[in-house]
Amino acid sequence: MRTKHLVLILVFLVSGCGKKQEIQCLVSNAETVVGGQTGQELSPTQVFRKNNGTEPGTLDPHRAEGVPASNVLRDLFEGLVMEDPSGAYIPGAAESWSLSEDAKTYVFKMRENGKWSNGDVVTAEDFVYGLRRSVDPATLSNYSSMLYPIKNARDIVLGKKSSETLGVRANGPTTLIIELDEPTPYFLSLLTHSTTYAAHRPSVEEFGARFTRPGNLVGNGAFKLEEWRVQSHIKLVRNTEYWDNKNTTLEEVYYYPLDDVNSSFKRYRAQELDFTETVLAEQLPWIRQCLPDDLKISPYFGSYYYGFNNTRPPFKNKPKLRTALSMAVDRSVITDIILGAGQIPAYSLVPSVKTFKAVPTNWSQWTQEQRNQEAQKLYRASGFSKENPLEVEILYNTSDNHKRIALAIAAMWKQTLGVKTTLRNQEWKVFLETRRLKQETQVYRAGWIGDYDDPYTFSQLLHSENEMNHPGYSSEEYDELINLAATKNAGENRLDVLRQAEKAMLEDMPIIPIYFYVSQHLIKPRVSGLEGNVMDHHYSKYVRILKTETVSNNGKP
Repeated sequence: MRTKHLVLILVFLVSGCGKKQEIQCLVSNAETVVGGQTGQELSPTQVFRKNNGTEPGTLDPHRAEGVPASNVLRDLFEGLVMEDPSGAYIPGAAESWSLSEDAKTYVFKMRENGKWSNGDVVTAEDFVYGLRRSVDPATLSNYSSMLYPIKNARDIVLGKKSSETLGVRANGPTTLIIELDEPTPYFLSLLTHSTTYAAHRPSVEEFGARFTRPGNLVGNGAFKLEEWRVQSHIKLVRNTEYWDNKNTTLEEVYYYPLDDVNSSFKRYRAQELDFTETVLAEQLPWIRQCLPDDLKISPYFGSYYYGFNNTRPPFKNKPKLRTALSMAVDRSVITDIILGAGQIPAYSLVPSVKTFKAVPTNWSQWTQEQRNQEAQKLYRASGFSKENPLEVEILYNTSDNHKRIALAIAAMWKQTLGVKTTLRNQEWKVFLETRRLKQETQVYRAGWIGDYDDPYTFSQLLHSENEMNHPGYSSEEYDELINLAATKNAGENRLDVLRQAEKAMLEDMPIIPIYFYVSQHLIKPRVSGLEGNVMDHHYSKYVRILKTETVSNNGKP
């Protein structure tokens, strides 16, 4: 009964009322025909407008973090490997590659017609420069540990060797050689990430930190940066120097930093957006009935979780307390009632991918009532009770959906354990910095989207040396298992090591896994060339805007 009572409270909290609302769609005596007679006729105006969720912190490919920056960088730059609309890996700046018999040396053949947006030729040396810049501690990259598979990368990142010792070299302008310390099954997929992009050395050296500004930024992608008006938009225009420009259709792409999902929805309905970053749960019933062709929901390789600050009280060295708070979260209420788009309750950090199956906690199959009872025991064993409650703050970045989840979890903790919770939201850039410094956080919202389609992209996140280990988790056992997995060839033996690491981490519970994502976008029917894929990577080079016309019911325009 207690759980049902909580569910009713949360339904009220989400909907704002206790009455079922009647759904009404706008009815018109005309219909919109997309694509003309053939269904593929193009609009004379090839402009694509996207809500990007929030303002990118930077467009420096080697310093950027977060999905919003990655979305823009995929249009401005092209890695050695890229993806087709379905997410399959295809040649990018490199037209081909080969792998040595010991699986430790890649040889990439660069495209002879590859050019930077200023007309300079893209060479193998540009990728040598970019990779060295990524691992150089002076760059302050948040993702440099991703490059640890490359020979000497780890020692460079830790300041033990110079960046010139990185296992990358050019053999002439069109041949790039990358040496790995050990065979790395996911290495090609890693090369789609911005931390592996080339950089235009003359621009970086001339402008320094200002090389990412409009007019200064030189990229090798299908588009180039024309405007960046903070809190307004980022405007990209077609890069006519791009090697595959003949197959690019769009002339302009606008990215809008709209973290207010409701505002984004209104602008979408007003024909000001072609693509939304997500949708509100409370909007889904109306959308499913009134805009069914616009709603695109796909599996997504990502985890939504809460991080504990493991470096400071009250959570430092308190695994029982951390586990109690995790157990008291009713994930099904969040996925089914608060969100309702098919998200999957998570009891592990790593989602299932390929042959790897998620390793849940041993109490994941219990009823919520059983979990609550055990949570109360662990809470008391940690020195807290309803008479002596834990007081804690949840920090989240500004978003209606994040706020709803935080309110729900605060209510669950209050009802089950008596925890007194306060909420604080911050704008994205400030939030990232607060989370990184670990000085002002107790519990914070987090999400991790796989950088490549392998469980290691999640497992390495909590390694003590990882720059993105914002919980400050440190475990010798976990580190040893992650290091061991990095030396294993593809296969069940390697996956078993990663499963052992996950099990060890969940016994410490430095984070609270909450759910596995699905991507949720509204996309105008006139937008062609986009497909749902597990990484939710979309390249504007594939997009075409189809012709639309309004036809009355009697068949006349």
